[in-house]
Amino acid sequence: MPVFRHTIRPVFRHEVFFTRGALQPENPVMARVFAREGARPPRVLVVVDRAVVKARSSLFAEIKNYFSAHAKRAHLVSAPLLVPGGEPAKNDWRLVERLWAAMERHGLSRQSYVVAIGGGAVLDLVGFAAATAHRGIRLVRLPTTSLSQADGGVGVKSGVNYFGKKNWVGAFGVPAAVINDFDFLRALPAAAARGGVVEAFKVGLIREPRLANFIAKNAARLARREPAVVEKVIQESARLHLRHIATGGDPFEMGAARPLDYGHWVAHKLEQMSHFGLSHGDAVAVGLALDARYAAATGWLPARDARRIAKVLETLGCDLGDGRKNPLVRRLLAQRDRRGKFAVLAGLEEFRQHLGGALTLTLLRAWGRGEETRVVDLELMAQVIDEVIRG
Repeated sequence: MPVFRHTIRPVFRHEVFFTRGALQPENPVMARVFAREGARPPRVLVVVDRAVVKARSSLFAEIKNYFSAHAKRAHLVSAPLLVPGGEPAKNDWRLVERLWAAMERHGLSRQSYVVAIGGGAVLDLVGFAAATAHRGIRLVRLPTTSLSQADGGVGVKSGVNYFGKKNWVGAFGVPAAVINDFDFLRALPAAAARGGVVEAFKVGLIREPRLANFIAKNAARLARREPAVVEKVIQESARLHLRHIATGGDPFEMGAARPLDYGHWVAHKLEQMSHFGLSHGDAVAVGLALDARYAAATGWLPARDARRIAKVLETLGCDLGDGRKNPLVRRLLAQRDRRGKFAVLAGLEEFRQHLGGALTLTLLRAWGRGEETRVVDLELMAQVIDEVIRG
């Protein structure tokens, strides 16, 4: 029988803009994104994280004024749609249906745009709804947290939680644009502010020693949230993420490895076990330190580097399991399953299942150099967890 075969090589434009005052009428960045396709102004639905409006009461008026000033480039179909923020929003399937209903009611098509303004959870929620409506409505992201500006908002993934598992339902899709407005970072609480720095530190540890060194050298300034150093770290993290997506060879994760998810098997499980009471950034910090300690125990990583990683994270304000800053982390790590095993270890199998195939983890070989492994000594990992709990 004949076989018909062609290679499909789609080309995507993935752009991340850095600016201030993105919603001020004189700022042209977003309007230019809408004006790319033809002369007819596209229909635009704006969805906003409730927490952002709470911190910035003028936001709805800013959105209205912006689209009024740029009416020749985009047609705002309604007042912004408000959705709850935080990881619990990704557990409520009714929110997805509500977003779909709004898109259908306002006649959005594949030539329309959905603008998502909020933290990572809202960007995930809105991105999934947009990606699955009409098989893909164009998405513009305005991340409002350091974590989403440095990491999640820059990526090509979206998803919601299902079966009690993080991002079990989701989609890949390159956003029409990511617009990082540093003005949104001013009102963030401490945990949200350090989340992006933790993710940037992760990228530096596995890919870019200069970034890891910069964060280590400036950890105290970053903890004080000095704008100059925070913004530099976020920009560099976003640049490295974008470079990995575009040139890493596997932008839609068809393989079994997720190198940028170093430390995340721990983080995702701890978030789940805490019913998402533990922030993603703080959970990732635990994962980075734990996997570094494990790598040192296997002989992969010099012990001094594992200690240095822990010190940097603690200086940033993270609790790594000793209970001094956040007793919740220690309780989660100490939790046992029915067989008496550390419950967090189930995260390894869930991590494997998410992609299928053999378990593939990124561990550190050196400060600034990650390497993949498919061999995990569960007894040694349990010993490392026990050592963390005991301090």
